[in-house]
Amino acid sequence: MKSVGRVGGGESEQRGHFQMPLHYPRYTQADYETMPEWRLDSLLKEYGLPIIGDLHQKRNFAIGAFLWPH
Repeated sequence: MKSVGRVGGGESEQRGHFQMPLHYPRYTQADYETMPEWRLDSLLKEYGLPIIGDLHQKRNFAIGAFLWPH
């Protein structure tokens, strides 16, 4: 079986490789509510999260994934 995502393995293609970003997003709910769709798509992709649905659904998903009630 072929190893995927090995360091120094000489693999030119890394399918299924996930790397957690160094920083957790620090956006407010208001930021997510006004964030353009391309930025939401980029943010969700960066964290390996699904990029499906319309803009309203993506905003709600990001708010639920990255914000917690105080």
